[in-house]
Amino acid sequence: MEYYSLKAYADLLDQAGLLVEADLKGRESQPVRWLTYDSRTVREGTLFICKGAAFKEEYLEGAAWAGAGAYVSEKKYEAGDDLPCLIVRDIRKAMPPLAEMFFNYAWKKLKITAFGGTKGKSTSAYYMKAIVDDYMAASGGAESAVISSIDDYDGVTRTESHITTPESVELHEHMFNAVSSGITYMEMEASSQALKYDRVDNMRFDVGVFLNISEDHISPIEHKDFEDYLSSKMKMFALTDHAVINLDADCIDRVKKEAEAAGDVHTFSTKDPSADYYAYDIHKDGKEIVFQVKCQHFDSEFRLTMPGLFNVENAAAAIAAADILGIPESYIRSGLYRARSSGRMELFASRDGLVTAVVDYAHNKLSFEKLFGSTRQEYPDHDIVAIFGCPGYKAYIRRRDLGLIAGSYCSKVYLVAEDPGKEPPAHISGQIAAYVREQGCPYEIIEDRGAAIHKAILECKRPTVILITGKGNETRQKYGTTYAPCISDVEYVKRYIKEYDESPHHAYDYSGWTEEKDFVR
Repeated sequence: MEYYSLKAYADLLDQAGLLVEADLKGRESQPVRWLTYDSRTVREGTLFICKGAAFKEEYLEGAAWAGAGAYVSEKKYEAGDDLPCLIVRDIRKAMPPLAEMFFNYAWKKLKITAFGGTKGKSTSAYYMKAIVDDYMAASGGAESAVISSIDDYDGVTRTESHITTPESVELHEHMFNAVSSGITYMEMEASSQALKYDRVDNMRFDVGVFLNISEDHISPIEHKDFEDYLSSKMKMFALTDHAVINLDADCIDRVKKEAEAAGDVHTFSTKDPSADYYAYDIHKDGKEIVFQVKCQHFDSEFRLTMPGLFNVENAAAAIAAADILGIPESYIRSGLYRARSSGRMELFASRDGLVTAVVDYAHNKLSFEKLFGSTRQEYPDHDIVAIFGCPGYKAYIRRRDLGLIAGSYCSKVYLVAEDPGKEPPAHISGQIAAYVREQGCPYEIIEDRGAAIHKAILECKRPTVILITGKGNETRQKYGTTYAPCISDVEYVKRYIKEYDESPHHAYDYSGWTEEKDFVR
């Protein structure tokens, strides 16, 4: 790895118009050997980034004690009197060029496909990953890297994700690890927050895919209104070489205009035959979803084994991206057929056929509309039961939207904890319940997800699809400011479907339920 001097970083920031002052204390040639904003990860020779509204001077003091060689900030601190410092106009805008340079411009050696939109980003990313990985396996290449809301893989680490798109320092580190591991392709989700707060600046996407837009993430700590949310999403196109847009999306006229910022624009659709990639003749064949895609290079049949008719839209997006990157059709077909995403549309069924449980990450209006609509279409003679919640102090409008949608489709709704953070779970569930009740749908508030899943499965008396949404295969739940370990929805479903199959069905007493009693509050 090539290390650059403090002077080189000062010059970089100056050229970007971000540098206010460089007080290098005569150490211009001192190399920067690490870059971080987390004082707990500081090592000898670190350039420490002082960022965030919650930043405290004591963090810089701790960084200096741990061996930091310099710091970058929007102001000087007494705790850093003995350290060289780079004072910048905007610390968030300064982070991407600093990270890009420290990690040796690794992104330039990767073929990056980014997915943006309100729903479908992770599914589309994993469809693309399956396609690329089949292509790489056949051509002797390495498994592709992925950055998603489900997990991150960069050739060095594979970890469960807490955030859709990491801060620029971690993002460029992932790309450096990927290149160092011989990886040549990366799939990633580009969230509205990442675009709004400059996390993906100073890099380009070979292909940038816009899937859809619906009102979401509107709150004091996310986006102030829909225009802020939409305009943040649109920033992706200026970072993109080849844009792919969904003609079926809302606000499509605005999207088309914004997409002109990319060097090249392609379209896909399941409704408009004029699209560059048109998916049609969509139907079920047993448990498989079958559809045709017509484009310049082929008019061929594709199959999905991952349930959900709405996933054809995500598959069409991945087909377009793969074709643009020159991946042969055979690998697109094989990749889509085997594609899976942990915790995304995972289906489990009881032996007697009465219980079909689906675990999915659906958590906003658009994903609920697609999931519940597709379920009713695919299982017209089944009852639908939903188990879900909403996060604390975020995206308040979801409580109305999800409650109304679930209430209109379901025979019963269970309201549970879903990363409540500092907000009381009962308060969140109570707000959702008002909208479920408005639809005349029975509901029950059970904070513990395991208890709700257990009750829904074991009390099933007729053919029923149980939709368990929001957490997927996650093994951590946020209470207060802490992520506490928990059993995943997938594991709960496996456990209780097995119990259902092996025991006579009867009513259960849940008053003493303690399955997840050890959550940190």
